[in-house]
Amino acid sequence: MSIHFTKLQATGNDFVLVDARGLKKDWSEIARSMCRRHFGVGADGLILLLKSREADFAMRFFNPDGSESEACGNGLRCFARYLLQKGMAKGPLIKVETLGGIRMTEVRGELIRVGMGRPELAPEKIPVQVESPGPVLDYPLEVKGWELRLSFVSMGNPHAVYFQDQPVAEFPLAEVGPAVENHPLFPRRTNFEVARVTGAGRIEVRVWERGVGETLSCGSGACAVAVAAQLKGMAGRKGRVRLPGGELLVEWDGVGETFLSGPAELVFEGEWLGS
Repeated sequence: MSIHFTKLQATGNDFVLVDARGLKKDWSEIARSMCRRHFGVGADGLILLLKSREADFAMRFFNPDGSESEACGNGLRCFARYLLQKGMAKGPLIKVETLGGIRMTEVRGELIRVGMGRPELAPEKIPVQVESPGPVLDYPLEVKGWELRLSFVSMGNPHAVYFQDQPVAEFPLAEVGPAVENHPLFPRRTNFEVARVTGAGRIEVRVWERGVGETLSCGSGACAVAVAAQLKGMAGRKGRVRLPGGELLVEWDGVGETFLSGPAELVFEGEWLGS
């Protein structure tokens, strides 16, 4: 039995979306097959559209290694674009159930604004094995000969953010990224961001995603960087985060929910014959 899918992308972060309502599959194994570059459809993750009793729709997200992630900001924006373009959404405001909680999305023309929830800063809830009563900023960690100063944030999924003065293109992310992701400090592994403040309200970022590797963009990663930058006094309440795949706008008032805005589009549709 073939599976109909839609390919979408948001600032270069690409996904395969399947309307899984009524389907029962080994989605972890299908994610590993479909997301493989050159041998499958190729994607940074598999998104499932499901029914929800608490929201308009439910979304599940699987990484290319088959693991399931709690949150994906760019995936959520692609999800909203799909629902509106397919005529499934009743309007520009869409309520979505995720493993990370209920998220509100709003389609504003070419841009989609999504609520990413309130950032979690307590170490035990990120989780990271550090004892601290509050936010952990500039925590020293040595990996692969690098003395990193990491700031920890959860956007429904764990993030470790490293700020440096040099351009992020110069950082050996392919070497250091896996070591940080799988460090014993992180019981559920972690996403790792290398960031540099380039001007007022502007930050350049590269991301090593947990279970994926380096990606062109990461919505939750952009939010984690913006939150960490604000906590460190390096940025204000609004910031433009430049990733290799494009620019995202992040808003946080320092107390409540974080909001992420950026473009998302359908690329093509097809039939998966591998299952």
